[in-house]
Amino acid sequence: MEVVLHPTYFPSIAHFVAMAQANHIIFEVCDNYQKQTYRNRTSIYGANGKLDLNVPVVYSQKNRQLSKNVAVFNSEDWQTQHLKSLESAYRTSPFYEFYIDDLLPLFQMEVTTITDFNFKCIEAIFNCLQLPLSYGKTEQYEMDLKPNIDARGLVNSRKEILQNFKPYAQVFDTKHGFLNNLSILDLLFNEGPNTELYLNAQTLQL
Repeated sequence: MEVVLHPTYFPSIAHFVAMAQANHIIFEVCDNYQKQTYRNRTSIYGANGKLDLNVPVVYSQKNRQLSKNVAVFNSEDWQTQHLKSLESAYRTSPFYEFYIDDLLPLFQMEVTTITDFNFKCIEAIFNCLQLPLSYGKTEQYEMDLKPNIDARGLVNSRKEILQNFKPYAQVFDTKHGFLNNLSILDLLFNEGPNTELYLNAQTLQL
């Protein structure tokens, strides 16, 4: 099974289910950038419920840009803000301390384009899980990807594909209940080494 999907910022659990169950991964890098998607956003579980972390980008809809060329707006100290949000949300989770040192360099490095940074985030998660990561990239944009599995729709946040993943323990679930399909970070910090088994056991909706 070959799956095609977008490289997103600390991808959703659905993205990782698609990657974990695929024989080969192809990342879409020839698409036009669209605002309000998971290209530059991830969702975590904060004390008040679902919390979106957005990476600011330099983008104008007047001039279409390929996603791979969209620069990150670094005048805002978003990396420090995101790291503080993760600490506040997950410092009491079972595996936060186990993994955070491996992820810390992502919040300290110089970031240029959102696509390159997303690849670094994905590679870091695979390293945390001690899983091999082999992938290709698209060379041109194609609407019809048959016979490949087209999982590019998972990037949409406004028309999100509803998933019905099995609940697992979350830090604030006694306050707000189980929140489905958050960032892979939520699963990693709460389930740790069991993350791979969880991903392979889920059924993905596309």
